[in-house]
Amino acid sequence: MEHPLTVDFVRWIVLLPLAGAAINFLAGARLQRDFGKRVISLVGCGTVLAAFALAVYAWAAMLALPPADRFMLDYLWRWIYVGKLRLDIAFWLDPLSMLMVLIITGVGGLIHIYSTGYMHEDESYWRFFGWLNLFTFSMLVLVLADNLWLMFVGWEGVGLCSFALIGFWYKELSNTAAGNKAFIVNRVGDWAFVVALYSLFTGLGAAGHPTLVIRDVAHWAPALAGMPGYFGMSLVTFVTLLLFAGATGKSAQIPLHVWLPDAMAGPTPVSALIHAATMVTAGVYMVARLNFLFSMAPATMLAISTVGTLTAFFAATIGATQNDIKKVLAYSTVSQLGYMFAAVGVGAYVDGVFHLMTHAFFKGCLFLGAGSVIHAMGGVQDMRLMGGLRKRLPITFWTFLAATLAICGVPPFAGFMSKDAIIWDSFAHGQPALWALLWVGAGITAFYMFRQVYMTFFGEFRGTHDQAHHLHESPPSMTLALVVLGGLSVVGGFVELPGFIGRFDPFGNFLVPVFNSPATRRVAQSAIENRGLEAGFGVLSLALVAAGWFLADLIYRQGSASFEWVGEIWGGALYRTVLNKYYVDEAYAAGPVAAVLETSRASAWFDFHIIDWIVNFAATLAVFSSWLSGRLDRYVVDGLVNLVSNLTLEAGGRMRRLQTGSINGYLYGILAAVTLALLVRAVLRA
Repeated sequence: MEHPLTVDFVRWIVLLPLAGAAINFLAGARLQRDFGKRVISLVGCGTVLAAFALAVYAWAAMLALPPADRFMLDYLWRWIYVGKLRLDIAFWLDPLSMLMVLIITGVGGLIHIYSTGYMHEDESYWRFFGWLNLFTFSMLVLVLADNLWLMFVGWEGVGLCSFALIGFWYKELSNTAAGNKAFIVNRVGDWAFVVALYSLFTGLGAAGHPTLVIRDVAHWAPALAGMPGYFGMSLVTFVTLLLFAGATGKSAQIPLHVWLPDAMAGPTPVSALIHAATMVTAGVYMVARLNFLFSMAPATMLAISTVGTLTAFFAATIGATQNDIKKVLAYSTVSQLGYMFAAVGVGAYVDGVFHLMTHAFFKGCLFLGAGSVIHAMGGVQDMRLMGGLRKRLPITFWTFLAATLAICGVPPFAGFMSKDAIIWDSFAHGQPALWALLWVGAGITAFYMFRQVYMTFFGEFRGTHDQAHHLHESPPSMTLALVVLGGLSVVGGFVELPGFIGRFDPFGNFLVPVFNSPATRRVAQSAIENRGLEAGFGVLSLALVAAGWFLADLIYRQGSASFEWVGEIWGGALYRTVLNKYYVDEAYAAGPVAAVLETSRASAWFDFHIIDWIVNFAATLAVFSSWLSGRLDRYVVDGLVNLVSNLTLEAGGRMRRLQTGSINGYLYGILAAVTLALLVRAVLRA
């Protein structure tokens, strides 16, 4: 099961970023000190771009193969062979993982190049690129893993790197707190992921096929149909719900979404790479990869589409009230991930993955554009202190605008091709309520994105005179990434045209071998096909997008009204609730966090007053016993021993005097003794 022309390239796609990370971590500080930051840039960027070149070569080779043969297995070595569990370190390249590899190394490579300009003044330049390279390696392991345990290794690897990069500027407590929050919240989802893997392996073992190799799980998944699970659910439903719980953590869906907005504490390239283009899409990728399982669990599919839709709407409303330029994009990311889950939740896996790809283009561009603005503003992120930047930052403005049009779903930009397809899918698969929320969410997206554009780039500059004096366009290393991603935001959607335009579907045709299980085909066939109705829904979406755009223009460009004033009139308490993110963080602080803290305090009290008292009493008792034992040993045992020895010594000393060594003396003694004995005998006889 190997393709001889490209199999060796698969491992090198993975190992090159690892090599970059190793060089930066082991020798980066010295290389930076002795040769400057250019060497770090060459290592950090060069390894990822080389991996991208190999990925493009592998992609070209894959396209030359028949669709049924578009896979490549690269086996490295045996890993876990315990009992019936047989897992190897092996990488599986098929159309889905190929697409993810191109996104990770291509968009990731651009963000690495951008980082050379954005992070150039940072003293820990080498450490930053070390973590970026290690993240790229972990993400590649995640998407190329041949088995679910190896996927989990990559899953945890990106979590570790995210923790380190969010808290990269660790000298500020708020940054480290944000990193801790991301790490802890993700552990909740990861626990569910692990339980799901154990349960899946147990179920397959009961069916006579114990395995966690993804290809084998896909082959034997029908054997799980009807198998009872836990809590009254079938095993497939139980496993897939737990897997989705893991995805809600990694991909920031309700209720585990709270870490992503705080993750903006990290450098902006981190937000673009990890929290827009790659890591946060891992949950969507996992559901798409295991489509053959999820399609067997209608209850789980309904849960996924519902949570995704609610997240899309919920996060969009919050984004409309934020004033931090990165926080707006953070909630936008949460919202767009909700659209992806809504798609895969109704069985439209291709459209969900398609939006994953276009989102990497336009959201990566938006985050990097925000970074360019922050770079020009000297670190200021509050949009209320910006304005009028389009003349001073023209490249940033035009690329940001292109990405904005894309995320709003304005034709012919990339987001129109992918997001409108998802909105239609929700209706076509019999979920009109979800369609309505996604539709309204599209209008809110247009409002908050053009609100951001107008507050940042239009009107008069509202910053300080010193900031105005230093405003300038970003260096070429940063604008290059903006131009490429901005261009992809414009044309990146033409690989998949909406059905009402015509049958041009190379993207979907490329992914067909991945989504070809009987269960997945049944879900896909359950959707209605009506091009006229689809076109009508597209017009409705455009109308709502236009309304959101017009409202933002009216308030923030023309200045005809204040959104805050409109919000207060609309409902002051409701507006403040949305502004404060529905008080979800406060609810967590008052609920689970407070419970954990109180439990910790109770445990600390018990430890200090009970455990420590017992330990200290035992220590005191041991010391007293030792003291008493010492006294008994010294005064009783040693006294008796010394007394016996002294008596023996004294007796020996006295008896020693009897031994004179004189023969005459001994003879006289013998004579005296004999004489005495004879006298005694005579007396006794008398």
